[in-house]
Parts: sequence; structure tokens; C-alpha cells
Amino acid sequence: MESSRRQFIVTCGSAGLLGTLAAKSGASVFTGTVSAPAMTLPALPSSIDIQPIITAALATLQAAKLAPGRFTRWLGDERTKRPGGAEANTYGCVAAANILYATGCFPRSADERTAFVQTIQSNQSAETGLFSDTTHNTFHATANCTAALDLFDARPLHPLRGLAYLLEPNGIETLLDGLDWLKKPWPEAHRGAGSFAALFNAGEAPPEWQDRYFAWLWEQQDPTTGLWRKGCQPHDGVAGSAPFFHHLASSFHYVFNHVAAHRPLRFPAAMIDSALRVRREKLQELGTGPGFSEIDWAYCLTRPLRQCGHRFDEVRAELQDFAADYSRALLARVAKEAVPFPDLHTLNGTIAAFAELQQFLPGMLRTERPLRLILDRRPFI
Repeated sequence: MESSRRQFIVTCGSAGLLGTLAAKSGASVFTGTVSAPAMTLPALPSSIDIQPIITAALATLQAAKLAPGRFTRWLGDERTKRPGGAEANTYGCVAAANILYATGCFPRSADERTAFVQTIQSNQSAETGLFSDTTHNTFHATANCTAALDLFDARPLHPLRGLAYLLEPNGIETLLDGLDWLKKPWPEAHRGAGSFAALFNAGEAPPEWQDRYFAWLWEQQDPTTGLWRKGCQPHDGVAGSAPFFHHLASSFHYVFNHVAAHRPLRFPAAMIDSALRVRREKLQELGTGPGFSEIDWAYCLTRPLRQCGHRFDEVRAELQDFAADYSRALLARVAKEAVPFPDLHTLNGTIAAFAELQQFLPGMLRTERPLRLILDRRPFI
């Protein structure tokens, strides 16, 4: 090393030791202070106490609980209207597990955890390895149940034989290519994303197969909207395309698979542009009650933003404004209605939305315990 080459060491409180070391090596030592450039931090929004919403959610679980690990899905009028509405329901059990995890109230006793696992596992077909539900297809049910089992560090009792064909050459590509991306992108995402999530959560998704899955999605993400599938969206001028938000809500499912597998999105900035359009142009009603649209929309802002930082200030302002409106609507709902959450499944979506908003907007939404997004643990909701 040439003597003219200099090494500068910036230190706080350790100048003596560093000076001695530097003297031996011929380095120069700077022992002063360094002033960081002035930064203008955004003003913190007024904080909102949303604990009444969480308290109401936990009371809903208590009202739906039949025994350890056994829950109905429906409450109030929905319980009487639905066939078997008062009976134990796998989706009720799954939603309860998700909500308890998200709110920091996950069961601690081994007996209760075992009861949850046994209830969920009992829904699996020994022959096909698939799970079932009267309100969703087997792809959704299998992904939903394997995701819930993961919370307990458990897996299905039987291999997912009914999905094994997707692991064959061109298997997953054929499934994805054959989905109705034009007219039914939202429900079809339960197949396109649920197939990956189910195999991933069950430990049956080889790395090479995952590469094939994400390679197909990489090629098919639309560069204009950042959504899937290119060539099938309203801006393409094709007849019969589903409403714009349906394409975004569908894409949400593929985004959480990317996040779970630590894969990059090809066009994250375009997805942010699309998501910002939704609320500004009133393309979908958001924030009026329990459901999944809110987490679908918010996640398509927050997670692409982590990759590129595109329009950060606008995204933050939009989510602050939405979080305030959503909180007020749900606080009014729990204060006024005897059964504010008649469906545990949609309540699960609501808690997930608040978990994502609370994480993105630190200090704005207050709860007794910080909320955790179940999608940060494993894919599917």
C-alpha cells in the first residue's frame, strides 16, 4: 500500500485505541464529530385507538367457540340462515387461529394447540390429500388449511396427492395458462396462487418447481399496470374484461407468494400506480365493513413499495387517510351493532388489513399488543 494512501477512521469515544492502531499502520485518524445533513421528518398523524375493534374481534371468537380448537364460522342472523351455521366449521377454526395469532393471543397450552391441529387435519382427504369447504374450491381450502397448520408448526397428515400433477413438466404452467384471467381473475387466483401456497406450506414445493412458477409470472406481469395477466385487462381493449379492481385483488394473491418466497416483482412501480388509482378513482368500495378488499389493496401498495420506493410520500399519505377512515368506520360498527362481525372468515381479512396498516404507519393505530400479519409468517389468507 502506498504511503500516500490514507485511511480515515471516524470514532465516537474510542479515539485513543483507534489512534494507537492507526499510528502503527500509518493511517490518519479523524477524532472529531460528523454532522448529518438536516432531515425533515413527516409530521406524525394523530394516533387512533383501535383496541375496541380488537376487543370486539376477540369477543366474536369467544362467541363462536364450541370447544378447544372448534369454532363455528357464522354468528347472528348468518348462523341461522346458513345450513349447519351453528356447527363446527373448518374455516371458522382456521380464521380463529389466524386472528389469535395476529392479535398476540395465540393459544399457549399444548392441549389447545393440539385440538386446533386435529380439527384442521380432520378435514383432509386421505385419498387426495386435499381439504374442502362448502364456500370455496379445494385449492383455496387446501391453501387456507395448510397455512393455518403452519402457525402451529404442523403439516397435513397426508401428501397433497391431488396437486402432484402440478409438479410434472409443464404442470403448473398449464394450470396458470388455462385460468380465466379475463373474466374471473379474482376467484381464479385461488387456484393460481392457492396451488403454490398449498404445496409451499406443506413442504412439497421443490426449488426448481418454484423457479418455474415465478418464471411464468415474471413473463406474464403487465408492464403498464403491474398486474396479472398481461393482455387480459381493461386497458388492453379486450371485450368482457373483469372490473379493474378484480385484476388487482387477483394480483394480491401472487404478490404474497412472491413475498413468501423472497422473489422480486418485475414491475413494482406500475403496481403502485394501479393501486393508487383504485381509491382515488373510486374503482372499489373500501373501508366500510369487514372483508378482504382492504388487505388486497393495501398490500399492493406496501409490498411493491419495499422493492422500489416509488411515490413513497403519496402512498404514505393515501394509507394514512384510508387508515383514519377505516378505523372510524369499524369503531362505529363495534359501538353500534350487537354482532359487528357475523363471519369469522371476513373478520380475518379485516384484522389482516389493520395489521398491515399498523406496521406501515407506526404510531398511528394503537392496540394493546402490536398486530402481526399472518402473511409475514406464510402465504395465503
